[in-house]
Amino acid sequence: MVSRDKPLAWLHGEIRTPPFSEEARLEAGFLLRKIQQGEKLSMPQSRPMPSIGTRCHELRINDANKTWRIVHRIDSDAIVILEVFEKEKNWNQKVGK
Repeated sequence: MVSRDKPLAWLHGEIRTPPFSEEARLEAGFLLRKIQQGEKLSMPQSRPMPSIGTRCHELRINDANKTWRIVHRIDSDAIVILEVFEKEKNWNQKVGK
């Protein structure tokens, strides 16, 4: 880690294979490294989540048959991982519309 990289602080969740595929785990690591280095990501990889709090974002990781979310906050001294979870289908997808 280069000294200017922000450390990751994990409050909840983890990124492991399984349940992540190896490809999804590598993509998550790649995107988290970009954030640590100060790069600002945008859609489709990341989106701001102001309803959760200031500086909160959601990483979107597509897996073979799942979509993962990594909710994080960008602080001045660290990237705080708040939650890692599998995105459930929305209501329209569940009823086949």
